[in-house]
Amino acid sequence: MNRSKITVITVCLNSAQTIRETLASVASQSYDHLEHIIIDGSSRDGTIEIVRSWRRHPVRCISEPDRGIFDAMNKGLELATGDIVGMLNSDDVYYDADILKKVAEIMSDPDVDACYADLIYVAKSQPNKIVRFWKSCPFAPGLFATGWVPPHPTFFARRRLYDRFGLFDLNYSLAADYELMARFLEKFKIHAVYVPQIFVKMRQGGVSNKNLSNIIKQNLEIYKALKKNNVPFFLPKFFLMKLMTKIKQYSSKPPLERWS
Repeated sequence: MNRSKITVITVCLNSAQTIRETLASVASQSYDHLEHIIIDGSSRDGTIEIVRSWRRHPVRCISEPDRGIFDAMNKGLELATGDIVGMLNSDDVYYDADILKKVAEIMSDPDVDACYADLIYVAKSQPNKIVRFWKSCPFAPGLFATGWVPPHPTFFARRRLYDRFGLFDLNYSLAADYELMARFLEKFKIHAVYVPQIFVKMRQGGVSNKNLSNIIKQNLEIYKALKKNNVPFFLPKFFLMKLMTKIKQYSSKPPLERWS
């Protein structure tokens, strides 16, 4: 059987405390036709030593200064040789051992360009404590105008899309993932499939939400991304819907059998 090769890109900087869990998560996947690329921004805490001593699965590692997380992701995309590409942050893990297998099954349909799923946030120091459930939904044109976006760590796309439609736009330091997915789905109307299951456990503490200044900056970048990609929107509705979505994520919990 001709199986698609999946590239997993992990961007890291001083991630010695968590990188082993991420490496182990990829190594445990039941789907083994994959490559794992680590793009490190010149860590000084032992991250590189951990990665280079890893033996459970092959890892390609590049360590050099970069211009931020999305520049590093672009480097990973330029190196990727897989048919399908996904991003897994250096403090995140896949929800179970069959995530990449599921992705391969979904993407075996040649008409499917990308897929995405649900995500759970866990406490930074207590990875078994769920604090937020990001349940997504099928895409419909105009959803980005309501503040909706697929959880980026669950987003897998065919490598050729990046060649056709471009990489992460480095003019967006906090919302380049939002801009790219809006570009792919809203502007170029790729066929993306929603998978109603949890793909990733993500630690809280991301750069975009670490303080009020970054939250404001990210939302300004989202506003610019919508304009850039010609997505009509009404600003008050955008902020109201986004606020309601966040409240729902914190108040909702996934079914017990999925995370207990």
